[in-house]
Amino acid sequence: MPTISGEFTVAMQPEAMSAVAADSGIGRMSLDKHYQGALQAEGRGEMLAYRDTALGSGAYVAMERVTGQVDGRGGSFLLHHNGVMTRGVPSLQVAVVPDSGTDQLAGLSGKLNIRIEGGKHYYDFDYTLPAGNE
Repeated sequence: MPTISGEFTVAMQPEAMSAVAADSGIGRMSLDKHYQGALQAEGRGEMLAYRDTALGSGAYVAMERVTGQVDGRGGSFLLHHNGVMTRGVPSLQVAVVPDSGTDQLAGLSGKLNIRIEGGKHYYDFDYTLPAGNE
């Protein structure tokens, strides 16, 4: 399974919640990401999140469409984010949605790990492609 790494930037903007969820304490954000390195792509998506600032606990889920190139192969795919913070201890899983790859990324699977170091965001992407797409 190849692993590629690089840096990315992310901008998040608050979005309105539905009338049903407005009083839930849940927040909604749009995501705008720019990946650099072996993943040359843009990511666009939405996140739902909740945080208890007093206890340092919370959770978020997000869906993100990534469009660009993975090691020079073009197309798009979806990432599913699932993050939980338990009293300041983070746990994060980001995975490719099965069968979401298009064009040269059809059949893509994998997991993306996010690191924050020195205030910058980095990714390590472990992925596989079917024979013929590699």
